[in-house]
Amino acid sequence: MQASPVKLAAEKAGVPVLQPEHLKSAEIQQQLRELQADLMVVVAYGLILPQAVLDIPRLGCWNIHASLLPRWRGAAPIQRAIEAGDRHSGICIMQMDAGLDTGDVLTRASTPLAENETGGSLHDRLAILGAQQLLTCLEQLNTERLPTAVPQVAEGVTYAHKLNKSEARIDWRESADLLERKVRAFNPWPVCWCEIDGERSRIWHAKSEAQSHNLAKSAPQTPENSSTPGTLISACDEGIVIACGSGQLRILQLQRAGGKPVSAREYLQSKPLTPYVSVIK
Repeated sequence: MQASPVKLAAEKAGVPVLQPEHLKSAEIQQQLRELQADLMVVVAYGLILPQAVLDIPRLGCWNIHASLLPRWRGAAPIQRAIEAGDRHSGICIMQMDAGLDTGDVLTRASTPLAENETGGSLHDRLAILGAQQLLTCLEQLNTERLPTAVPQVAEGVTYAHKLNKSEARIDWRESADLLERKVRAFNPWPVCWCEIDGERSRIWHAKSEAQSHNLAKSAPQTPENSSTPGTLISACDEGIVIACGSGQLRILQLQRAGGKPVSAREYLQSKPLTPYVSVIK
């Protein structure tokens, strides 16, 4: 167990640190009242704040939410945006209410998603953007001007359900485009995986391709099984190509159990695969 960077910074600055399991008890609520805080800022906190807690600070509670509300309310907005193929994500500073990310928005900032965007890269970028937007709002408080709270529109509401490890198993019946987005969204957690000849392997980097595109000459296509989802089409230095529900996925980086992430070339050097024979599940 290690203290988070936030806790370490707080302790260094002499700021009290409370780590209750929840905020429902009268005892912890009284501790919060005794702080006489003007404002409470909530970041990546996985529990619902009781109304009694929302009412404690003079200015209420602000949440730094990693999406462009009302799109992707909920627990995993970063990953769901990538998985869905969104072109943009962003940060909203929200005045919290009793609902699930339903409060008025004080400010928002947008950022485009790159073609190779991962859950990790977007998380890190939004962390910086969120801090910048929070400081902008706090500076307005110093001038006695509260940020304007804008109600969320009713149209376009979506929910970013919490990530589950069971989602990470590749279903080859899905399209190659969707699987590529999942590989990127679930990097670095929970990481997509499949079974290759009975061995569980995690997939860190992959690209979707049109069917029959750029196949290795050593692995000619066979019409009777080339389109069956999960069929190994080719295995060479340029990647491990597997048929999907539509299109095919070229795996570029993967990791066998107990090993480290390696390129497809390195993987095949220790575990050769035979197209149309090796079993992919």
